[in-house]
Amino acid sequence: MANEFNLELTKRNLGNKGALKKLRKENKVPGIYYSHDSKASVPFYIERKILREAHKSGARIFNITVGSKKRTVIFKAVDYHPVTDEVIHIDLYGVKMDQAVAVNVALHLIGTAAGTVEGGILVAGLSEIEIECLPLSIPENIEVDISHLTIGDVLRVEDLIVNDEITIKSSTDQIIASVTHPMKEEEIVVEDEEGDEEFMEEGEESQKDDEQETGDKGSQENKQEE
Repeated sequence: MANEFNLELTKRNLGNKGALKKLRKENKVPGIYYSHDSKASVPFYIERKILREAHKSGARIFNITVGSKKRTVIFKAVDYHPVTDEVIHIDLYGVKMDQAVAVNVALHLIGTAAGTVEGGILVAGLSEIEIECLPLSIPENIEVDISHLTIGDVLRVEDLIVNDEITIKSSTDQIIASVTHPMKEEEIVVEDEEGDEEFMEEGEESQKDDEQETGDKGSQENKQEE
């Protein structure tokens, strides 16, 4: 079940890149709030410290105040800096507690695949899936037991087992994890010295034949010119 957390937001005016950059330098993260029952959006910023506390809380449901109204929201999208991995922008989406919402949830692989003990290699695929459920039923993550996977086995989204409160929206044929055969080392074939000598001799004879053929052609051309 999802926990709830109170977020303190500050409304802001839509700004250019310079204004957004200034906010981030001040340890503030810009964002946009979208309502489930309106096309209107509200720009805001949140102190990075509060955002970290919200993340540590493990909550998936958040309470905010927009104008004079209290709203229940979820994180719809989070953008990260490609180098520092710091959060640089967030989208919050207003929800109704009695209406299902579609969200992405992380997959957490647990256990040790049996195939890796046999020398196989575990290949992780999908890291999160899209699900649909009521806001309070949003899980922090979905645990996926991979201990039964042997060499050659593939675990797909269709193999996931979730409770009746959750509907999986992601494509069922996507691969979550698999165990492949280990890479075989290529054998290096070393020719013996006798073989190398024969090759050299054949090469030398071939070169002599080429030189002789070139010489013969030159002689014939000279005779024709005479």
